[in-house]
Parts: sequence; C-alpha cells; structure tokens
Amino acid sequence: MSKCEEKENKMGTLRNDKWRHVWPFFTIMLLHCVAILLFTRGFLLTRTELPHFSHCSDISKCPCFSSSSPSPLVGDTEVEEEDLTAATRRPDLNVANQSHQQTRCWTRPAVDRLIIIVLDALRFDFVAPSTFFEEKRPWMDKLPVLQELASRQGSSTKIFKAIADPPTTSLQRLKGLTTGGLPTFIDVGNSFGAPAILEDNLIYQLAQNGKRVLMMGDDTWLQLFPHHFEKSYPFPSFNVKDLHTVDNGCIDHLFPSLYQEDWDVLIAHFLGVDHAGHIYGVDSSPMIEKLEQYNGIIDKVVEVLKSHSGPGGLHENTFLVVMGDHGQTLNGDHGGGTAEEVETSIFAMSLKDPPCSIPAELDTSFCKLDLDGNELCIGTFQQLDFAVTISALLGIPFPFASIGHVNPQLYALAAGTWNPESSEENKCHHKSNLRGWMQSYLDVLCINAWQVKRFIDVYSASSVIGFSSEDISRIGHMYTLAADSRSLNIKDSLYGNETQFPVLKRQIDAYFALLQSVADLARSKWTEFDLRMMAVGFGVMLTSLVIHYVAIKRAYDIYRASFPTLGNSGISSGLVLAIFVVAVRACSFLSNSYILEEGKVAIFLLATTGIANIRHSIMKMKMAFEVVLLLKLISVLRFSIDLGPAKQGIGSAGTLNSDYEGHLSVYMAEIVPMLALFLLAYLLYKTTQNSSCWGISKCVILGSILSYVLIAIYWVIECKKLNLPPELQSVGKSRIPQTIYGIGLGQLVLLTLDQLFSVEKTTDSKGRVFVKTVAMLSAWSSTVIILLGKQGPTIALASIIGGWCIMTLQSLEGNEAKDGTSPVLTFNPLSVTQWSLFAVCLFFCTGHWCAFDGLRYGAAFIGFDEFILIRQAILLTIDTFGFSHILPIFGLPVLLGNNPFSQYNLEKQSVFLKLSFVYLMYGLIMATSVTFTIICVTIHRRHLMVWGLFAPKFVFDVVGLVLTDALICMASLYYF
Repeated sequence: MSKCEEKENKMGTLRNDKWRHVWPFFTIMLLHCVAILLFTRGFLLTRTELPHFSHCSDISKCPCFSSSSPSPLVGDTEVEEEDLTAATRRPDLNVANQSHQQTRCWTRPAVDRLIIIVLDALRFDFVAPSTFFEEKRPWMDKLPVLQELASRQGSSTKIFKAIADPPTTSLQRLKGLTTGGLPTFIDVGNSFGAPAILEDNLIYQLAQNGKRVLMMGDDTWLQLFPHHFEKSYPFPSFNVKDLHTVDNGCIDHLFPSLYQEDWDVLIAHFLGVDHAGHIYGVDSSPMIEKLEQYNGIIDKVVEVLKSHSGPGGLHENTFLVVMGDHGQTLNGDHGGGTAEEVETSIFAMSLKDPPCSIPAELDTSFCKLDLDGNELCIGTFQQLDFAVTISALLGIPFPFASIGHVNPQLYALAAGTWNPESSEENKCHHKSNLRGWMQSYLDVLCINAWQVKRFIDVYSASSVIGFSSEDISRIGHMYTLAADSRSLNIKDSLYGNETQFPVLKRQIDAYFALLQSVADLARSKWTEFDLRMMAVGFGVMLTSLVIHYVAIKRAYDIYRASFPTLGNSGISSGLVLAIFVVAVRACSFLSNSYILEEGKVAIFLLATTGIANIRHSIMKMKMAFEVVLLLKLISVLRFSIDLGPAKQGIGSAGTLNSDYEGHLSVYMAEIVPMLALFLLAYLLYKTTQNSSCWGISKCVILGSILSYVLIAIYWVIECKKLNLPPELQSVGKSRIPQTIYGIGLGQLVLLTLDQLFSVEKTTDSKGRVFVKTVAMLSAWSSTVIILLGKQGPTIALASIIGGWCIMTLQSLEGNEAKDGTSPVLTFNPLSVTQWSLFAVCLFFCTGHWCAFDGLRYGAAFIGFDEFILIRQAILLTIDTFGFSHILPIFGLPVLLGNNPFSQYNLEKQSVFLKLSFVYLMYGLIMATSVTFTIICVTIHRRHLMVWGLFAPKFVFDVVGLVLTDALICMASLYYF
C-alpha cells in the first residue's frame, strides 16, 4: 500500500471517528427545534384576527336606535313607527335616519380636528406634579405647561393616568391603541419589523370615512398602516443612540402643519424620551433636556391652537391629546408588566367652553394640590378604551374587534356642551342638562355594548377555540339585562315620564359591568392555547432528553468511562451533587419569585458547589487557594447582581447626581477597564509562547491583541473629559468598532479554513485543543467586549479566573485510574455543572435578565447609525448571549484538565471522548432547565404574570437552548 493510500485511509478513519462523536449533537439540535416549534405553536398563538370591518350602515342593525324595535303602547293604541323613530332621535345621535348617515354615521362628531402627540415612553411621573408622589425626583415637574393648563379654573383640560396592557413594547401598544384590543405576546418578535395591521382599526376607519390623516415621526406607524395616511413624514425609529433625528423631523413638520387645512387628524410621534431612557436611563441629563424640550414644544402648540380657536377659526373645534404609549423603568427599559412600564399619561385639551361636570359616580379622578397650591384632579384611563372613545368623538364606526368602552371623562371633555343650541347661562349646573348628558352618554354606551357583543358572538363562532359556552351565556345575560333596562327607559320617555338619576345611573352601571366583564374575560382567556400541540412539543422535548442520556450511556459503556469517587466508597458525590443542583434550579422555575431572582439562585447554587469543594480540599489537604479564590469570585458576582444593571451609555452622559465629578472613583471607572484590557492582551501574548501555538492560531491571537488596542483607543475617543475634536470623535465612534467587527469576522473565517484544510503537525492533541480554544475565544472576545462596554474586560477576567478555578478543582474528588490494559476515562460532572451555573451568573452580572426590557438595544448600534435588521439583530444577540453562551461553550474544552495519556492514537481518541462527555453533559443540563421552563409556562398559562414574566422567560430560554445546540455543533466540528 502506498503512502498516499495510507494517508487517505488514515484521514478517512479520522473522519469516521469524528462523525461518530458529532452526530448526536445534530440529532439533539433537530429534536429541540421541532419540540420548540410545536410547543410554541400551541403556547404563543396569536388571537384570531377576524376579517370583518365596521361600516356606517351597520348601525341599522343596532337595537339602540333601530326603527324595528318593539313599539311601546299608549293606552290601547300603538304608537306609529315614524313617531317612535322621531321620539328616539336626539341631537347628538341621529343614526336611524338614512339621510344623515354620511355626516353622523354611528355617533354625531364631537370634534372636527384631532391632534395626537405621542411622547414615546412617557412615564406618569413625567406629567403629574411631584406633589402626587411620596418623593420628588429630578425628572419630575419638567412639563409644567401641562400641569398649569390642567389646574387652571374654567379650562377644558385634564390629565389622566393611562394604564397599558403588557407587553409594553411600542408595537403592541400602537396595535392595542388603534384596534381597541389586547396585545398578543407573539408580536414582540415583530418589534424590529412591524407587519401591517390587517384587522379593523382606528386609522383604517378614519381613512374609510373621509378623514385625512397626517403622520410624522416614528416610522412604525407607516409599517403598521402603509396605505392609510394622506401625508406622512416617517423617520427611522430603531437607532436608540439618536435622540434628535425623529424629534427634529416632527418639529419641522408639526408647526407648519398647524396652519394648514389639508388634514383632519394629525399624529406626531416623538422618540427622544424613549431613546434617552434606553441609553442613559431616567435619571440623566439627556432625559431632562428632552423633557424640557417637549415642554416648549407643547407650549407653542397650545399657543397656536388658542390663537386660531375663535368663531370660524381653523381650530375652533380642535381637540389636542398628548399621550404616552407606555412607561419605562428607571433604567429606561420597557416591555414587561411592572407599574413603571404600564403606567403612562394622557393630557387632553378641548378649545370649547368647559364641559358639564359629570356625575361623581362616573368620575374616577383623584385630586391633590399642585406646586402652586391649586387643586389638580387626575383621572384614570385604560388604553384599551382609546380607539372606541376617539371613534365616538370623531363620529366614525368603532373598530370591529374593539372591546374597550367609551371613557366618560374624555368624551365629556371633548364633546363640551351637549346642547350647543341652548344659550342659557350656567346650563352645565342645571339639573335637566345633567340628566340630558347622562341620557346621551347612555346612548353611546348602548352602541358600544352592541358593537362589543357583536364581536364576541362572531369571534366565538369563527375562532377555533373561542370563549366557553358559560362565558358566552353570562355575557348574553348581562347584555339582555342592560338592553331591557334601556327599553323601559325609552318607553318612559315616550309617555313623557322623566327618567330619574338613579335609573340612568343603574343603566350606565349595567353597560359598564358588561363591558368590564368582556375586558376581564379577554385578559384571562385571550390567547388560544392548543394543549394538544403543546403536549406533542413537550413529548419531543422529553425524547431529546432520553437521547441525551442514551448518548452519554453509550460512550460510558464503550470506553469504560467512570465518575470519580471519594475514597473507596464507590459513590460519586460529585454526580449526586450535580444532579441535586440541576434539579433544584430546574424546579425553581415553577415559582415566579424564584424566576425574578434567577441570578441570585444561580449564585447560591454555585456557592453550594464551592462549599463541596472546600470539603474535598480539607480532606485532601490541597487546592485551598483555588477554592477560596472561587468563593471570593462568587461573592463579587453576587455583589454585582445586587447592584443591578447599570446603564452602559453610548458616549457617557453624566447623570444628574454629579456631585462626585472629579472624585477618584470616576477616574478609576475609566482606568480599571483599560488595565483589565491590557492584562487580557498580556495573557493572550503569553499563550503565543506555547509550543503548540503556531500558524493560523497564532495570527488569530495576535489579531485579538490588536483589537484590544483599538478598543482602548475607542474608549479614549469616547471620553468627553479629553475634549477631542468632534470630527475625530465621529470617525472613531464608527470606524473603530467596524474595524473590530471586521477583524473578528476575519479571524473566524481563518479558523474555519484552518480546520478544513490544515493537517496537525503535533502529537500533543490536548495542547493543540487548548490553543484552538484560546484562538476561538480570542476571536469572539473583542466583539463581545466592545458591545458590553467598559465592564467587558473585568467580566472577561472574571470568566478566566472562574474557568481556571473550575478546571483545577475538578480533580479534587477521586483520581484518574487505569486497569492496566485499557484506559478508563474519569469524568467529573460537577465541574460541567459549575461551568453552566457560572455562565448563568455571567448573564445576570452583565446587566441582562430574561425580559425584553433587559435587552441593551444601544449595543446593537455601536459603530452604526442606520438600522439594518439582520446586522443589528446579530450584534444584539452577541451582546445578550456573548458571556453566557458563546464564550462558555467554546471554552468548555478547558475542562479537559491534566489527564496523562501515553500513546498518540489513544490520546486523540480520549480527547474526543472527553469533549463528547463535556458537551453532552452541558447540553443535557441546558435541556433539562428548558424542559422545566416548558412545564412552568404550561402550568402557569393562566397566571396573571404569564405574559409579563413566564412567557419572556420561556422565550429567552428556548432561544438560548437553540443557540447552545448550534454552538455545540459548531464547536464539535471545530475541535473534533
């Protein structure tokens, strides 16, 4: 046999050995993908969107003002149908007469023009006076113009605390505001690329009924409603580093538009506050500057409106709404269901005379004194009610799927005087006028209830699951009671009997109870869970666990592997403790409290394994330093989690608490990351001195050192204390990160080519694997560090120290053994368990958590100003999972330890075997955790916090599992 044939046979044997170890990883990844897809299809189904739309002509079917209603009797004589129609006709609602349908449709328009100014992520305490809160904070009272207008006597203005339904991402909120429905969790995935809304909505109704809509600002509106605007001035919305482009665009078009007559509804969506929160947090100078800018803008808008509000003026009957779509946490994040995120505000202003005082029973306001000592009353408003209330004000059909109710306070504010033909003074205080107001509002609620009942009936008939028969029956009974009560009211009015206040109040309460019941029912059962699909997905997930176990058992039997034991007991305490720790962490997912404190739970369990290491160290009288160092590191990580996720500003902006400027700690915050970065570079340089480090691997490591130098230069340019020229800062902030990304990508390409085409020239397989590990980690590290910010180098050093301690301590329990003829591989599962817990701890220590408001969107724009979905998604993924998934998985070969092997073939085979054990065990731990997460969301699918807590946890975990599987497959191809 020739040398070429021998070499070819040898390479073929190596390839066969490689695929024998690799194929289980690909099989498991495929099963995980199938399981997640099936379970997700059952758990995260969107609600059924009905292809039905409301029309003006639909009102002829409404029993509220239908001429076909049973005719009341007067003595023994039936009232003529025409007389009944005339008797039920009112000045504000004349919907039965076909000749008036084009102008009045469902309700009589209360306003002619509407201006909606959306201030994205507007917290409630941005608008309400600081006197409404226990403690005054720096960002409060920065919109004084709203407070002054709302507290002024005789003004038609009011502030509302608006409550949003989670998830509180902008896409869901805009969809909920315009459709009048509840958001669905699955739409979170579309937040970076909003699909057009196909169901009936407020913007569609405006366009269909001749209302000219002008939009400016956030381009999400144009993605949601691509063909509905008369004019639009969209600006890119996802560059969170940019605080001014969208806002300046709005300003440039808003004020000229106020003097024009070519629109009926104007929407201006500002984003500066949202972006300032994401990058700098609420307690920051950029946030205060933005709020003060908005105060000036609103003041000028109000001035223009008032100057043209006289009789015959352009804004005689214009209604102004300034609102937020959601709130934000102190860190500037949103997406969940905490009070800070769901509480926002609405400021409403009418240019008419002040409206009548509505009955106290319908007034949900709470009053306190403002900063000037004037009484200020703030109402409450559910964002669910926005679409139907605005539709009623503009006289257009209510969106077909809306389940909100017309808010009495906002409707009364906009409608002004209910009987404009009357000129009596002090008519708002007249008892008969108040009775007329209540009767008119009751008519609006009647149409509102009919529309909601119609939707519920159609939805239940059209949807696969719909609502239960008991729920439908209960809603139907409540609707019948409310309708019957109103019919009696109509009969009384026909006979000339004046309806009393208590009677009107009971009728309004009946409709309120019906509409609230529907909203509560939708909130509890909106998502249609397909339990069969969820069960199939869960079954596939269990199958993957079985295959995991079979693969480990197969390798265990074939290669006579064993777990280390302590002394002659024959019991592997490491295996027992590993199983116990994994089981405890998995079971903790069944509790919402433990999910909220997941990082601390992982720290506690990691410390528990460290205590076990202390026991073994004392018994063997060695490695005390490593044990103590690991426990100290765990304490530091625990402290960093307690501190909470600090804002990693892009271009450091000082916070409001600037009393410590110039303090030593400020300079240390700049110097320590640099020192840590240079220490990392030195460690990489020392690795290049290894005899196994040659060729491509050495070039890659040297390239990472160059990237570290560029990162240091980038931070120097970013430092505002140096007052560098703006041109240099602009170039450096874009070109340097892009260069680092390019170097990292080139390094990965080189390592791939090296793996595909190079032939190993060393017999030290374990040493070669170590060098390949360092090369791969260094290739990823520069990108991960620059995205994470100045905490990146210290976290990287912590991960190196922790990895070294775990690798060293794995030999504490038992000793590697041989039986004389065949090697016995000893494998300690506790070290892999510690590695996985350590990765989880790094996820939380870097300022992330399992919620969409835990994503650091600013990291996706380091080095870029334009938004490109795939590019920004990749950078955001690297930032989110860099230290918790990417680096730990590619660093797992470090756990190979210091096992002595004598012969080359035996050594290479044993290296492959132990790598297989390590990756199979690591994957099994991750899959077990995700399996319990699936059990958790299945059990808690009707829990109050399912969309605010459990579902985000599920999404992060399954994405992490798929990423783990993909990385393990790539690592196996690279290392084996």
